[in-house]
Amino acid sequence: MTPPFIIGIAGGSGSGKTTVTRKLVETIGSDKAAVIVQDNYYRDQAALTLEQRRLTNYDHPHAFDWPLLMQHIDDLKNGVPVDMPVYDFANDTRSERTITLVPSPVILIEGFYSLYDAAIRDAMSLKIFVDTDADVRFIRRLQRDIAQRGRSMQSVIDQYMATVRPMHNQFIEPTKRFADVILPHGCNDPAVDMITARIESLII
Repeated sequence: MTPPFIIGIAGGSGSGKTTVTRKLVETIGSDKAAVIVQDNYYRDQAALTLEQRRLTNYDHPHAFDWPLLMQHIDDLKNGVPVDMPVYDFANDTRSERTITLVPSPVILIEGFYSLYDAAIRDAMSLKIFVDTDADVRFIRRLQRDIAQRGRSMQSVIDQYMATVRPMHNQFIEPTKRFADVILPHGCNDPAVDMITARIESLII
């Protein structure tokens, strides 16, 4: 079996990682790509009260279930389907729903910590960092959390100042040095076209 082409797509919250991932999948073909969304691998907090869950620092690496994420990457590499968890951000824990991912020629790992763990980086064929100005990232996060996650504007601002910004500077920004490709100003079409052309030349 030919090993899959594994791509890591990292960058700060609101940088445009999901847009880059979507464009890559559209070009490669959804039948040839499996997308691991790191946001779905936050630790299960069902045993905690809602008040306790709200105290979790979701922007710290410790918030993630790394063993499960690594197991699912290994399974897909070895031709084994996985049931990716789905995180319920309104209730700050995993939902009962899962998404089945099947082994594919291309595996995309999308998340702001996708380049953080050395073992996961070593499994990657291509490492991408989506680099977007902080003010743009904040505005996007504000709009998303209010519209999709039921958050108030003040709670988003408070979280950004307390955890998002310092965790980005401490943990996420330094992973840029591991990237093979840095996409400035977020998702730009010429860079994405070059990346997809390279991938297609390898998997066709």
